[in-house]
Amino acid sequence: MNLEQFFAKAVQVGIDQDPRGRKAVEKLLKQTQQEYDKLDEKKKGYFDTDSLTNPFADSRFLFGEPETPLKRMLVGIDIEGPEVLLADRLRERGEGFDLVLGHHPEGIGLTSLHKVMYVQADVWHSIGVPISVAESLIGKRASEIEKRLLASNCNRAVDLARLLNIPLMCTHTPADNCVTKYLQKRMDAEKPEKVSDVIDFLLTQPEYQDSSRLGTGPKVILGSESRRAGRIMVDMTGGTGGPKEILERIAQTDVGTIVGMHMSEDCYKEAEKNHLNVVIAGHIASDNLGMNLLLDMTLGKAPVEVVECSGFKRVRAKERKTV
Repeated sequence: MNLEQFFAKAVQVGIDQDPRGRKAVEKLLKQTQQEYDKLDEKKKGYFDTDSLTNPFADSRFLFGEPETPLKRMLVGIDIEGPEVLLADRLRERGEGFDLVLGHHPEGIGLTSLHKVMYVQADVWHSIGVPISVAESLIGKRASEIEKRLLASNCNRAVDLARLLNIPLMCTHTPADNCVTKYLQKRMDAEKPEKVSDVIDFLLTQPEYQDSSRLGTGPKVILGSESRRAGRIMVDMTGGTGGPKEILERIAQTDVGTIVGMHMSEDCYKEAEKNHLNVVIAGHIASDNLGMNLLLDMTLGKAPVEVVECSGFKRVRAKERKTV
């Protein structure tokens, strides 16, 4: 497996795990191709051609030679300047890497984060929120994030990787899709009766066990463990947090408990006003779970050594308890 093949496989795994379904994502890719074909040559020069095959704008092959064989990779949740320098330092000691892989986006993946947020509208629609309402609300929130990122110095880590000749990638939404689908499927199957049962299930997973030992484990932020959970919505994909206004709409469905990575203070207040239970599973633990699931499905049995850094701990499928 080379770097190009690894990234292409990660994208395909992300599509397979996408809450919209493969057909819907492939339809979007087809529409993007049609939009590109209609452009004149000048505009095509500025078009993000990666979007013709990769529907996840926040996930990118940022630097490196595509044909490089992949045998050893450094993986972290946040790969920024310090982690790129770490990779170079380890290389000086004879511990080089064919790839440095991060979860959170960098470079054009960061400035394009708003483009992946629209998946949230489909998630809300699947639980009963009218699609017109869902798309209106996420559009406003995505615009807010886009404007916020315009001022970012987004390419610092990518520039370091280029100067040091260290291949760099980030896989954000594909991993978030993996953790969302995994947890939603398990919650739907297990049907936790009480909010405490949600916590108990999360703590069967090694990533949440580790985070609990660090003091950042799953916690009931709103409601109480003794409450009935009702229908559970796992809210862990779509770039970043949605607008607070969606909480009122979610409360009008049969969802009783939201399980998320994190939530803003404004959203906490809105959820509380609408009597929703909120379980924060943990940001880095959930990112770990998503990245581990993505690596399991992308690498398969390929003999690739994974070295952990920056909050990431490798847990393979055979080590995972499936109660």
